[in-house]
Amino acid sequence: MARVPATELLDRAIAAGVDWMMVPGTDAASSMQARRLVADHPDRLLSSAGLHPHEATAWPDEADAIARLAADAEAVGECGLDYYRDLAPRDVQREAFRAQLELAAALEKPVIVHCRDAFADVYAALEHAALGADAVLHCWTGGPRWTRRFAELGVTFSFAGPVAFETGDTVRRGAAAAPRERTMVETDTPFLSPPPYRNEDNEPARVPIVGAALAEVWGMDVTRVASLTSATARKVFRR
Repeated sequence: MARVPATELLDRAIAAGVDWMMVPGTDAASSMQARRLVADHPDRLLSSAGLHPHEATAWPDEADAIARLAADAEAVGECGLDYYRDLAPRDVQREAFRAQLELAAALEKPVIVHCRDAFADVYAALEHAALGADAVLHCWTGGPRWTRRFAELGVTFSFAGPVAFETGDTVRRGAAAAPRERTMVETDTPFLSPPPYRNEDNEPARVPIVGAALAEVWGMDVTRVASLTSATARKVFRR
């Protein structure tokens, strides 16, 4: 199925009340594409530059390009560890992740962190990096125990579609434990579309669905959740 053009997605997001969005990079090429999108829509978009753990073996070849792109981006990443698919050797993933955490620290920019079935090693890396709220746990799916542990590091939690899934009880229990002042919402477009759009490509216009699910978990008015999570996003990404 052909993907919807970026301009159309942007228009639909704006109509849904989404003021601005982060466009993440997952390798040098996509990081460059993200930057070009920002150039076309500087009032609505931010970008990041990084190497996804699936592509970690490319780090020696792409490190310099990603570092240059990150210097002009608003964040580093998406980077991290993925022990679910294991598309790159774990030691290689850890090295690429460590290098990008160091890059984020050197640039004094936030870093978008991918963590899938790798909680202990991501925790160890972030504990060593000591980035605090500048470490954004993207599409967080940890339960309450890991959420409380990571919260002690001062990180920022970002929830996506899984918090609204019928099977998302663990994520919701984690969200209940997340610090309100260090939590934001996202979509992980084009993945993990929330109900009632589970079998469709996701898009930024659906972030209010994620916010509504979080509001239900917190027992809070959705307008208040929108205000809190938006303030966190602005603070983290220096918007």
